[in-house]
Amino acid sequence: MTTSAELGMPPFSPELPAAPQQAGTITPDTPVTFDALGLPAPLVRALDRQGITTPFEIQQATVPDALAGRDVLGRGQTGSGKTLAFGLPLLARIAAGERARPRHPRALVLVPTRELAMQVNDALLPLGKAVGVFLKTAVGGVPYDRQIDALRRGVEVVVATPGRLADLIDRGVCRLDDVEITVLDEADQMADMGFLPEVTDLLAKTPADAQRLLFSATLDGDVDALVRRFMTDPVTHSTAPATAAVSTMDHHLLLIPPQEKFPVTASIAARAGRTIVFARTQLGVDRLVTQLAAVGVRAGGLHGGKTQRMRTRTLAEFREGRTSVLVATDVAARGIHVDGVSLVLHVDPPKDPKDYLHRAGRTARAGEAGAVATLVLPKQRRTTLAMLEKAGVEPAQSRVRVGDPVLAELTGAREPSGVPVREEPEEPRRRSSSRPGGPRRFGDRPTGERRYADHGHRGERRYADQAPSDRRYHDQPRGERRFGSDRGGRSEGWSTHDRPREERRGTGVRSRART
Repeated sequence: MTTSAELGMPPFSPELPAAPQQAGTITPDTPVTFDALGLPAPLVRALDRQGITTPFEIQQATVPDALAGRDVLGRGQTGSGKTLAFGLPLLARIAAGERARPRHPRALVLVPTRELAMQVNDALLPLGKAVGVFLKTAVGGVPYDRQIDALRRGVEVVVATPGRLADLIDRGVCRLDDVEITVLDEADQMADMGFLPEVTDLLAKTPADAQRLLFSATLDGDVDALVRRFMTDPVTHSTAPATAAVSTMDHHLLLIPPQEKFPVTASIAARAGRTIVFARTQLGVDRLVTQLAAVGVRAGGLHGGKTQRMRTRTLAEFREGRTSVLVATDVAARGIHVDGVSLVLHVDPPKDPKDYLHRAGRTARAGEAGAVATLVLPKQRRTTLAMLEKAGVEPAQSRVRVGDPVLAELTGAREPSGVPVREEPEEPRRRSSSRPGGPRRFGDRPTGERRYADHGHRGERRYADQAPSDRRYHDQPRGERRFGSDRGGRSEGWSTHDRPREERRGTGVRSRART
């Protein structure tokens, strides 16, 4: 562990002088460097090796206060650099202290999804090595062994999803008594996904005088309850209004006949360029991936019902350019950053304006150009326009059909090859050879076990991660008989069987969102 003297920083102490409270929109007047923000030299050199030399606005605003030990509320549009905004001061302060005791991490980063946890870990891992700080992810869908081994050896920073971290605590392999800094990333999304009770329980296990950093695209709704209970005199920094991201991209409302929904979708997916397609349900994602493959468009599917191995592989193939189309649900793609996404296509219009902003934020990140297209059936036009008005979006409206020049002009649509793409079967999940002791939970069980999972919505329970079999249920992919969806309701235009089984029976099941 690098000493505080080597880092050029005072020893870690919760009683460090507080910076003057500031709030409001931040606009940089003069060029600022990371060194000028007060970061230790090893971190600045590590950033420089990655070609990162100039901090983003949210980083300029929040790093000095976070380094001074203040509780910070940071709001910035998606792609604005929030990961380094909390990660740099966290690493600097933890590096100035002692090594972590076994089972007692010194810093905690809570995120809503497994993919976001891995993304944060990948961004901070090389920086942590530069100052002698060890990081480890704790997420569901993967075996416990490595996570438990790392905690037993002692790890300074744990990047975790709430369900798996709670499970590790229940198993007695992790304690939060030594946590000095807690970060909540995408806090509003965690609240929307139903994680608020678990997040509250986890924060209550950390010391009352610990520093807390909360970063989110918006700071409203249930996030206020966390702020009032756990944050002390927080300083608020906002680099942009909640709807600012929509002004950096083109928005199109494509009015289509019902029978044209898939042909239009396929022609847009066949475009040149990286595209993310959002469907409302897991079944809608799987069916669309299969249908696209049949007409010659190779696409990857991403949703919470897939094994973690498949989710990781699908995202890696999309990032590396081996596939140019990613079909995803809202929950699976929350917070994910992939460079070069030039178009976001909503085959199912979201019902909530926050969901629209979240989806749209997958493109036009960090100043890049991008476009957002929403397919709208005649009966959806009025409600979709009302939703977009709440989101602060005034889309250009066009009536289109397959082959229309205007469709190609707006989205780059072109006719698919028609040559079927060979689909790669999902790998069977192997049962873990050993399972750590401790109480059984419905969330984040070891690999290969059947478990319940949902996405924060009542009446939508499903089975996930079952062993493969030859049995199919309403044409779902082999080995994944499950109920429910990511956002409720059915994916219009795809199936009459998209509703959760509980809804068809007239019952409701309330369960916890899992990661």
